[in-house]
Amino acid sequence: MVPFSRGALTARLAESSADIEAAQRLRHLTFMELRGAAPRPDGRDADALDDLCEHMLVEDRRTGRLVCCFRMLPLASGAEIDRSYSAQFYDLEALRAYDAPMMEMGRFCVHPEARTDPNVIRTAWSAMAAYVDSRGVELLFGCSSFDGTDAETYADAFALLKTKHLAPKRWLPRVKAPRTFPFARLLRFRRPDLKAAAAKMPPLLRTYLMMGGWVSDHAVVDQNLNTLHVFTGLEVKRVPPSRVRLLMGG
Repeated sequence: MVPFSRGALTARLAESSADIEAAQRLRHLTFMELRGAAPRPDGRDADALDDLCEHMLVEDRRTGRLVCCFRMLPLASGAEIDRSYSAQFYDLEALRAYDAPMMEMGRFCVHPEARTDPNVIRTAWSAMAAYVDSRGVELLFGCSSFDGTDAETYADAFALLKTKHLAPKRWLPRVKAPRTFPFARLLRFRRPDLKAAAAKMPPLLRTYLMMGGWVSDHAVVDQNLNTLHVFTGLEVKRVPPSRVRLLMGG
């Protein structure tokens, strides 16, 4: 993949073990140190999937700092869904029937000092879109996380997801994890406060939803990373062109 640039930012694929270590250290900072999860002795967030994925890095050329990263796991079709990180937490049997290339995007994070720059997210998604296009990916998916495990804090956000953004029944993930928050059932009568919901919606999930993404009907309680997360899917061919232009700043 040719590096993608926007202003002072450049997105590229990791080329060395040092690149991957830099991504793991940024992940540790954002997912553990800042989120309150138990830190790792080596200061790296790493797992076996790192060796199977490609890693996208967004760097600021002015400082040389890594400001954003995520990893990508291409799958030939839903027949390979068990290889994904998400399959550890969700019963994805329905997606086995998805007969087209898929890609899991995971461990998406932004350096805390770069979160006020909207071009970081735009650069990351532009690079991801180029990668998706080059692979002919038709379904993008992953886990979108809420900080902490107190579901009540996000009641309006979950109520909005229940009301407007649940997955189509044919692809709906089922419960697999031992601890979940079944928001579609528990909040079935709650009308969301839209302002409160927007304030609590994670930025990555907000971007998925803006493009027509959908979510599972329950959140997984992940004590290891001190998060609640929902399975999130995006059918690439259904993304409105106007939404793509807005995201990319065009």
